[in-house]
Amino acid sequence: MRYGVLALLLILPWISISAAVDVTRKTSPVNGPLILPIKLTDDRGRDIRLNHFATRIISLSPHITELVFAAGAGGKLVGVSRYSDYPEAAKSISDVGDSSSLDLERIIALKPDLVVAWRSGNSISDIEKLEKLGLTVFATEATRLEDVPRLLRIIGALAETSIQAESAARVYEAELRQIKRTYSGRQPVRVFQLIWHQPFMTVNGHHIISDIIDICGGINVFASAASLTPVISAENLLEADPQAVISSLSLEFAETGIRERLSTISAVRNNHLFFVHPDLLHRQTPRILQAAQKVCAQLEAVRSG
Repeated sequence: MRYGVLALLLILPWISISAAVDVTRKTSPVNGPLILPIKLTDDRGRDIRLNHFATRIISLSPHITELVFAAGAGGKLVGVSRYSDYPEAAKSISDVGDSSSLDLERIIALKPDLVVAWRSGNSISDIEKLEKLGLTVFATEATRLEDVPRLLRIIGALAETSIQAESAARVYEAELRQIKRTYSGRQPVRVFQLIWHQPFMTVNGHHIISDIIDICGGINVFASAASLTPVISAENLLEADPQAVISSLSLEFAETGIRERLSTISAVRNNHLFFVHPDLLHRQTPRILQAAQKVCAQLEAVRSG
């Protein structure tokens, strides 16, 4: 049950996103060391300027907290979003609320020189409120696995920790290349990604989880859905007939929600119901490659089984 609650907390902000979201927009690349003032374009397409490197950073999402630490700037965090529990040091940093209830007074009191937001997870109104209060907000979004090292480099540039960020980015990129080499050309497997069960919810092809399915040789059966996290009916699932179901809500939810109601789909008939922890699968951080390794291994089990 605990995993299901965690996953819901992580995916709720995505539910209201429509197909109109521009998922192709990217921050300006970082080519070599930056000079002051720093001028970069964030994932909203907004030009952001910093007159000095950030020394007091606030993160508005658990995965951003993790990215900041991975980029070597964890020591500059003065406030983090609720549920920021990785790495361990994040737990001792001041809590500024979550995506549904930011503590604006606390954020102001912490006097940040940079707030790093999640474009699709934080409300536009909250970001605008922070900017009207005179704070610099840099919005980020990872829609592909290649975006993680890009964001590491961006954070390193903003916080003057580019050496550490570059090292982390290169390690990640090397591991990602290895996963792609290992699983390229594999027999396709039709996959349904379960992110919620009442009602059934999944991800479309613009979601980073769909990118994981793709590099493992899977086919996201709802990749063409209009919204980022579409609601799926039992009839939709029967028609799609996935060969594998990957749940981030624990197998208990998959068993109850799918096995009992959809006993005729291939994934149920062949006992190909799998679980990947939401902290790995839903957080856009270097640890997402651990989720990718698990998904790839699970799809290999489908091919051999």
